[in-house]
Amino acid sequence: MTIISPSSPRVQSVRQTVREAWRLRRVWWFTATARTRARFVRTIFGSFWLGLSNLFSIGALALVYGTVFQRDDFNTYVVYLGIGLVVWNTVSGAIGTAPNLFEHNHGHVHNTNLNPIFYTLEEWAFQLQTFAQSFLLVITVLSIYQHDLLVKLLIVGWLPLINVFLFIYWVPVLICLLGARYRDLYQLVPVVLQLAFLLSPILYQKKNLGNWAWTADFNPIYRILSPIRHSLMSGEVQLSENLFLLLVNLAGIWLALILINRERPNLPFLI
Repeated sequence: MTIISPSSPRVQSVRQTVREAWRLRRVWWFTATARTRARFVRTIFGSFWLGLSNLFSIGALALVYGTVFQRDDFNTYVVYLGIGLVVWNTVSGAIGTAPNLFEHNHGHVHNTNLNPIFYTLEEWAFQLQTFAQSFLLVITVLSIYQHDLLVKLLIVGWLPLINVFLFIYWVPVLICLLGARYRDLYQLVPVVLQLAFLLSPILYQKKNLGNWAWTADFNPIYRILSPIRHSLMSGEVQLSENLFLLLVNLAGIWLALILINRERPNLPFLI
């Protein structure tokens, strides 16, 4: 049972929290931008390293696994792998930093009256900026193998991308709220992410799972990754799938905001 002392912040409604987040939008976006710039200060290529590191990984993995799986259509496999890997890196990065998000901001949590949603939005904006810079460079280079990728991104790729953006907000929020209470998540999440990477059709196709291909449909990583890869490679939108994911993401965000408000009075005592 949550006990709120007279000096504790009043539990807000979801609508009030959204209004507060919108009022502070310039602050959390600017803070995320400053982090992105500081990350590559005094480097030659700057933020281009975000895309270059992904391109190096895609090239190496494509050569190795393209040979292992004996892919005749190597160009198609490079695009398949590249889109999957850059999305995976963003999802895993957002989830991997979630358990200790409030711990990293413990000074502000203890000494300011900011709604915890500020810290989650600042981290989300940082992940979005990282993804945007990396994704655009990777897609541009992959256009060598499939020339209409950028056109498909603009025409049919926007809805799956929105689902990716929403997913990397509410799932990390739930994890960081759990991480504030249960420190075991610091150790557990990296292990789960490693298993998720191996079990998700990123390096390989769903059909390579054979009789176990049905398990991919219950894999949330694959469910959020597959529509964007399908749209960019085929030029088609899986409308029902994307609308279903949109509803799930909106429900997830609603749940995350409710839990943030409920946990706000307790956070200073948990970290």
